[in-house]
This record gives sequence, structure tokens and C-alpha cells, in this order.
Amino acid sequence: MRKTLTILTLLPALINVAFGQKGEQDLVRKAFDSYKSAILNDNGDVAVKFVDSRTIKYYNGIVDLVKNADSAKVETLSILDKLIVFTIRHRTSKEDILSFDGKSLLIYAIKSGMVGKNSVVNNSIGDVTIDGNFAKGQFVVSGQKAPFNLHFYKEDQQWKIDLTSLFSVSTIAFKKMADDSGQNENDYLFGLLEMITGTKPGPGIWQPIQ
Repeated sequence: MRKTLTILTLLPALINVAFGQKGEQDLVRKAFDSYKSAILNDNGDVAVKFVDSRTIKYYNGIVDLVKNADSAKVETLSILDKLIVFTIRHRTSKEDILSFDGKSLLIYAIKSGMVGKNSVVNNSIGDVTIDGNFAKGQFVVSGQKAPFNLHFYKEDQQWKIDLTSLFSVSTIAFKKMADDSGQNENDYLFGLLEMITGTKPGPGIWQPIQ
């Protein structure tokens, strides 16, 4: 009898926990969907509201590299970081670059199409696991579960995306594409930039903006 009473006593709390967990999972998915909608509409001001402080910190670092890194420093970067630095130097005016911090750079990149719509258009979040203020969501591409998760952190009472959680996967993918092209890494990146912009990068792409 005592065991039965204990179970009945705990049941409402267990139900509340279960429904609370599902509600948080839905909020995680909603954060991604809101970010996705903003990207598809080139709305950088809205999109940045759904990225976390880790992401902004990363782009602060990118701004510093774009402004200050010489060729020796750029050469040491990962292929993904190098591509981002080259892209900004190639496609953005000196005046704009000097005005950027991490947040404003990300807004600019989204508005100008540097953050491609194909990065989100066929993607969604499947199963979500929550641990306190951290969550990971199964990345789903065109209805198929991908073998990696997107991370989320709850900041200021709102779930936000840690875009950097996908950067290791992106780095591996770009490295493979460069290797498969038969070109060295830099020639591959310069060819990619020329294909995207219609303009061949010049030697100034290696130089600091300051």
C-alpha cells in the first residue's frame, strides 16, 4: 500500500517533468526554425537573435583575423577559417570591414548572401536531448538523419544555436573537396571565390586590412 501511495504521489511530478522536457525540446526546434526562416529571407538582424555567445565570439575572432592577420598567420588557419577570411576580404569594402565586430559581421554576411540559403533550406532538427542549459539536436538533411548534432545553449532564457558545433564537420567536408579537386588548398579556395563572385582574387587577399 505504501509503495502504491508513493507512486501515486510522484506521478504528477513525473508527468510535469515529461511535459516540461517536451516543451523545451519544441523550443529548441523552434529556435532553429526561426533562424532558418531568417536566413531564407536574408534577415541578418533577426537571425543573430538565435545564435549563441560562442558563435559571436568566433566571429569576433574572424573580424580580428580579417583586419590584422598577415599571410603567415592566414596560412596556419583551417581551410574553413581561411575561406571565411578570404571571402570577407574579397567581397567586402575596407570601410565596412573596419566597422565590424562579430555580431555586425554575421548580420552583414547573412544580408549579403555569404551565408547561403542551402545551408538551411532542406535541414531541420529531429530528436533533441536536453541537459540543463545545453541541448543537442539531431541534424536532419532532406529528411535523412545526419551523423552529427547541432548544439544549443539556453542564454537569457532563450535557446540559441551554437553554429561552431558544426564547424569541425564543415572543415572536414571542405578539406575533402579540396583534396578531390587535385589542387592545393589555396588554389581550390581562390577558384571557389572566383566561381562565386566572377572576380579572381588578387594578392591583396593575403594582406591585413588595417
